[in-house]
Amino acid sequence: MLAALTGLGLSTAAGLNAYIPLLVVGLLANFTDAVRLPPDYAWLTNGWVLAIVGVLLLAEMVLDKVPVVDHVNDMIQTAVRPAAGGVVFSATQAASQLDHSTWVSQNPWVSWVLGIGVALAVHVMKASARPVVNVSTAGVGAPVVSTVEDAGSLGMSLIAVFFPVLVIVALVVLAVPAWWVFRRLRRRRARKADRLRQASQPS
Repeated sequence: MLAALTGLGLSTAAGLNAYIPLLVVGLLANFTDAVRLPPDYAWLTNGWVLAIVGVLLLAEMVLDKVPVVDHVNDMIQTAVRPAAGGVVFSATQAASQLDHSTWVSQNPWVSWVLGIGVALAVHVMKASARPVVNVSTAGVGAPVVSTVEDAGSLGMSLIAVFFPVLVIVALVVLAVPAWWVFRRLRRRRARKADRLRQASQPS
């Protein structure tokens, strides 16, 4: 159960920033006993892999804070973030084999599907919210929101590893801004539909 919560939290974090949970898992597995990865995922602790992930993280953190560029970056990350979610969910679920669990080894695809699905859902929410933020703040809000998302990804990653029972609480907290985003999107689409309907009516 705790392994599932850890995977859920890490894949959620990957939906916000693909590289932070990968780096957290790799560094903790490499330098501490907090994360123990099975041999199939030992590549996450490789120094070169961690260095590449670190460089990609720096690029992501810069690009995601520039209006318009952040939208292009989100389009590119549509494939990257779900893939990262699948990796971290599957890696931590597979680690439960170290506790003599056989279910994961018999159904490895479940971890991948869950990780990809969770990260993709969070990514869609993030990518949908950013244009609303940019328009409503004339682009000023982009770096602020991006910084909050990065902090949220790091916080969720650490909670998932060290306090997995709190993952549910963290998800509830994330659900509040998600509700606000979809409410704003629904209103925006309704206004757009009204304008189109008024424009199509004969004067």
